Amino acid sequence: MDFGSQYTQLIARRLRELNVYSEIQPYNKKIDYSDPKIKAVILSGSPFSVNDPNMLDTNVQEILEHKPVLGICYGAQLTAMKFGGKVERSAKREYGKAQLDLLNEEDSILKGLSKQSQVWMSHGDTIKELPEGFVILAKTDDIPVAIFKSQEGKFPNPIRCLQFHPEVTHTLEGVTVLDNFITNIAGCSKNWTPNSFIDQTVGELKTQLGDDKVILGLSGGVDSTVAAMLLHRAIGDNLTGIFVDNGLLRKNEFQEVLEDYKVLGLNVEGVDASDKFLNALEGISDPEQKRKVIGRVFIEVFEEASNRMEGVKWLGQGTIYPDVIESISVKGPSATIKSHHNVGGLPDRLNLKLVEPLRSLFKDEVREVGRNLGLASSFVDRHPFPGPGMAIRVLGTLSRDRIKLNQEADHIFISKLKSSGWYDKVWQAGTILLPVKSVGVMGDERTYEYTIALRSVNSSDGMTAEWSKLPYELLGEISNEIINNVRGINRVTYDISTKPPATIEWE
Repeated sequence: MDFGSQYTQLIARRLRELNVYSEIQPYNKKIDYSDPKIKAVILSGSPFSVNDPNMLDTNVQEILEHKPVLGICYGAQLTAMKFGGKVERSAKREYGKAQLDLLNEEDSILKGLSKQSQVWMSHGDTIKELPEGFVILAKTDDIPVAIFKSQEGKFPNPIRCLQFHPEVTHTLEGVTVLDNFITNIAGCSKNWTPNSFIDQTVGELKTQLGDDKVILGLSGGVDSTVAAMLLHRAIGDNLTGIFVDNGLLRKNEFQEVLEDYKVLGLNVEGVDASDKFLNALEGISDPEQKRKVIGRVFIEVFEEASNRMEGVKWLGQGTIYPDVIESISVKGPSATIKSHHNVGGLPDRLNLKLVEPLRSLFKDEVREVGRNLGLASSFVDRHPFPGPGMAIRVLGTLSRDRIKLNQEADHIFISKLKSSGWYDKVWQAGTILLPVKSVGVMGDERTYEYTIALRSVNSSDGMTAEWSKLPYELLGEISNEIINNVRGINRVTYDISTKPPATIEWE
């Protein structure tokens, strides 16, 4: 249950790494906790305080009537407050590393933990008094209540609460704590694997789709390709892949990807709609407007493609879990950071239902499923590439000439990463053409040309990202080759921003 913590996604990921399926739901979603498919409930942290007038609330008592509960940070404070404990504002915000001291090593949540270990704190409130029927299991030097539990028989199901964050790597034995909860308390079988996902998903797709025909937008990336392979296993040639050249792809990508798909035995139709997209985008500078125009034209192209085919009832998409998570909010409509072009309903006029086989997977899980499906590294380990493509990597007003400039620079950047062995060491890379010119000198001539920014990041799922520590020598080679070979560019910079606060893409 998500109360808005920046770490909520990490909780789900850690459980999945332990081969237990976990999904994130807003704290205020109505859920039938008697559902036998639910084994336990975790209450996440939150940037809010339980003492705020508009604090985020859920019925912990109702959950405990049906399932075991683990409260983390805000979830622990909420539990203490709701059952009669005292939670107060800390004298100072408790943030950073702390030393955990176990007071009861026999409890099942603490099995295998060291007597003392490092944990990570991030909270502004402190539990001063526990409710009746709860006992302390661990403390730190500054916090008398670091882990607590309900006494046996207080509720129909047990609850354990942690004042620290077990999901972050700074909590050195945090994964053991989570493993203890799902194994010893929730009784999970830990059998959710890529192969089990494939078998279950293919079976569900066969039931869902029957003999219906599906069209799927392909990009050459891992998400759409893995989605296509799952659908192909389920319905065979009733799947038709549509690979659209929107004029915003990487250099030579349209032809190369079509050749790659032939090897997989997929039924794929290539559609050159580059003029249609570029004409619609000419002169547009606003990033959100770019995305909306691309989305509109994309739907038009798919409408034309589906009208050429008889009996198509479904549109397949490679939507993955981060798209879904970033498109919902735990407290009303969230501020739009960027529109997700592949999340949500389809226009009624398309008259197609939506099928999204990867909607429950994080990016690294999609890659693992791809490997288990037998996909080559050229598909599975291909860098993510944004749906709007070069439209959001050419900042400011779009034109064919500026898009071509960035495609040429990007081709050099990616080629040098591959030849140097760095391509597989980074998660995503590309060039951004900046909407400014600066003075340079080539030979004896003054130049006044554009600037390229190189962007290369390391991540596991795109939720957070660190800039890649590329060698200076390699950056120098890339800069020289771009400036010497791409007429119109005379300056190259390197983006060393992390996500957050920056995003991976600039627009």
